[in-house]
Amino acid sequence: MDKTVLDAGKNEASQATAWSIFSELVKLRLTTMVLITTLVGFYVGLDAESGGLAQNLTKLGLTLLGTGLLAAGSSILNQYLEREYDAKMERTAMRPLPSRQIGAEASLLLGGAVSVGGLLVLAAWVNLLVAVLGAVTLVTYLFIYTPLKRKSEWNTIIGAIPGALPPLMGWAAVRGEVDPMGWTLFAILFFWQVPHFMAIAWMYREDYGKAGFVMMPSVDAGEARTGRQAISHTVFLVIASLMPFTMRLTGMVYVFGAVFLGLLFLIAAVRFSRDLSMANARRLFFASIIYLPLLLGLMVVDKFKIGG
Repeated sequence: MDKTVLDAGKNEASQATAWSIFSELVKLRLTTMVLITTLVGFYVGLDAESGGLAQNLTKLGLTLLGTGLLAAGSSILNQYLEREYDAKMERTAMRPLPSRQIGAEASLLLGGAVSVGGLLVLAAWVNLLVAVLGAVTLVTYLFIYTPLKRKSEWNTIIGAIPGALPPLMGWAAVRGEVDPMGWTLFAILFFWQVPHFMAIAWMYREDYGKAGFVMMPSVDAGEARTGRQAISHTVFLVIASLMPFTMRLTGMVYVFGAVFLGLLFLIAAVRFSRDLSMANARRLFFASIIYLPLLLGLMVVDKFKIGG
């Protein structure tokens, strides 16, 4: 075979490997979700006073840049802190740190630099409130939620706090404040995460146990609590999802869609609660990843429709 073809194949494999290491290190899917929810918070926060999207593109770009850097840095630092535990779980053993594709010191320096860079971008070019919310996200995620995973089965509830702050950051970036509507966006993301992660905790409960993580499905009487938490937080989610309509941020298209999606999500949560099986956990998980983008999409479309 031609040497040029072989070299091209090696380069392509090397690039693919480098990309896979990068995407795992920054938890690309999680970081992408953070950016999407931040974008939605920013967009629905636009009003007559702040101007339209075209007038705020620079601020939006800087908000996404700072938030993206912060999310990526947090993911790197989280993997640095959990590298020994990740090595014990089948689903995380091939992450860059436990598989030694990147050194611990390098990841610590990189994660710290990227996180600080994100905070500086937000503080210098967006506003101080967004930077403070970003710092709260970082501290809560790394120094409360991460160690709590090995101490309390309630870690999922606490972990939902930093996961729900990005849309509030987007809202604060354009509004310069946090008000009831901003907190409603926070509530939607907060309540959504609980059934989503309860399904994950059930599916990987044995793997989590190997690493010493204390997840609700694995503790005494935890199965019943897991089901109850999935149902109760889905009910709260449905209620929270209707608040944008009651606050006149969205119209009828959104409210009908929110009710329909919420009922489907609730059915999946009830089935999971009644029969804690792998099949029902998977159904709840897939229901959650379908629900959120559709709900946020409806929010964006119907806000645009009513001229928000």
